[in-house]
Amino acid sequence: MPIDESIAGREFSAARPYEVTERAVRAFAAATRASGDRVPATFPIVVAFHAMAEFIVAGGLDLSRVVHGDEHFAYERPLRIGDTLSATLTVDNVRDVSGNGFYSTTTRITDEAGDLVCTARATLVHRAAA
Repeated sequence: MPIDESIAGREFSAARPYEVTERAVRAFAAATRASGDRVPATFPIVVAFHAMAEFIVAGGLDLSRVVHGDEHFAYERPLRIGDTLSATLTVDNVRDVSGNGFYSTTTRITDEAGDLVCTARATLVHRAAA
């Protein structure tokens, strides 16, 4: 399947807000061996993934061929248990490298007041079919 570079510039939002619960933080901390006394620094990927899933479906990507290239988080404030967060992913750039699609994305994570809490930047690689 050819890489659709026209998806660059499009936005994808999570279908509904995500509530940061103590249970979710404990489960994430256990899975990543992070300290469970606060929300781990990489927890925003949980929130961002819901918008990322919308992008993967709309972009026609096969999840079994998607590799997470990198991820960076920039915080405006720490995430807190009880936060209700929304995520909107923007596809910043699409490149075709030997049939592999490289998708640079930015996900803005906002709280219930609409204030920016965290920005996640990621590169997703959709591997070419064998």
